[in-house]
Amino acid sequence: MPKPLEVTLPSDREVRVVRSFNAARELVWDAHTKPELMQKWCLGPPGWSMPVCEMDVRVGGAYRWRWKSDEDGAEFGFYGTFSEVKAPSKLAHDQYYDPGDMDYAMPVGDPCLVTLELSEQAGVTTLVCTMKFATEKARDEAVSTGMTDGMEIGYARIDEMFNPKAA
Repeated sequence: MPKPLEVTLPSDREVRVVRSFNAARELVWDAHTKPELMQKWCLGPPGWSMPVCEMDVRVGGAYRWRWKSDEDGAEFGFYGTFSEVKAPSKLAHDQYYDPGDMDYAMPVGDPCLVTLELSEQAGVTTLVCTMKFATEKARDEAVSTGMTDGMEIGYARIDEMFNPKAA
């Protein structure tokens, strides 16, 4: 069973998340680039769905993600453009927050630059996700939402998708 993600703050504007999966790099890549797979795992805590997951995975291609609360129907999302696509090892994009109906303290305005790097050794894929925010305040606001807890919940779903016995 992979260990939970490790979160570090390598600079005053960055969050780095490292997580390993007992799955081939191509499978973890697909989980991050195919809408039908993202909608199965990228949900955060129970009680959320992802009704919108549009992705044109190419340099200059746009994406739009939207989550909806099962409890009250409130929605929020992210959108942006892919700046680097090197399957199956590297994906980079800017990320703008769309607060929708939510009252989260996520920063709105300047984008967060997200880089996802995947490497595989002996059937274990290591994901390194670096999020670079415009300011230290924006980084701290994003971290305060429990964002990385939600990421781990989603990553555990990837474990289950690719290794049902891991659950």
